[in-house]
Amino acid sequence: MQATAAARTRPKVLPEATQKPRELESLFQEHYEHVFRTAYRITGSASDAEDVLQTVFLRLIKSSEGIDQAESPKGYLLRAAVNASLDLMRSHTRSKSVAIDDVEYDLTDNKRLSPEAAAEDRELRNLIQEAVARLGERASEVFVLRYFEGYDNREIADMLGTSQMVVAVTLHRARSRMRKEIGEYLEKYNEA
Repeated sequence: MQATAAARTRPKVLPEATQKPRELESLFQEHYEHVFRTAYRITGSASDAEDVLQTVFLRLIKSSEGIDQAESPKGYLLRAAVNASLDLMRSHTRSKSVAIDDVEYDLTDNKRLSPEAAAEDRELRNLIQEAVARLGERASEVFVLRYFEGYDNREIADMLGTSQMVVAVTLHRARSRMRKEIGEYLEKYNEA
């Protein structure tokens, strides 16, 4: 009789030690493609995107709180991917070697472009990635979510817990700074 009473009073929630791995596995299965895609769009490298993916989920494993399920896990993970990607871009001194996967992607992606146009395209993509990495943390996060991931201002505001007006102003300032930086580069490039 006592065993039955003990069974009824036992909590139905799994202990944290077994609940967290299941929760993380579920989050990973559901969102790893979004995290990888976001990181790839920022870094331009499949291996860097894999590093970011690993970093995001390792940080979750190491954190004591996990993700608050009341919040949007997808929004949280995308923001984490953006921030980890930008951290990588800021701290990373890229070597001149190129992964074979990246070369294959560039070749198949740019079949219609002449070699000169393909080189200019790659250079412009690199310039944009570097300029985004130099934006402030919040501005780069908002810029990436809007222009790389395609979220609208309302969705970004919801993800970041801010207003649509703040998102709009941040985007305006980020675009202005990007135009200035890229414009200065293009002027120098055209003079050469």
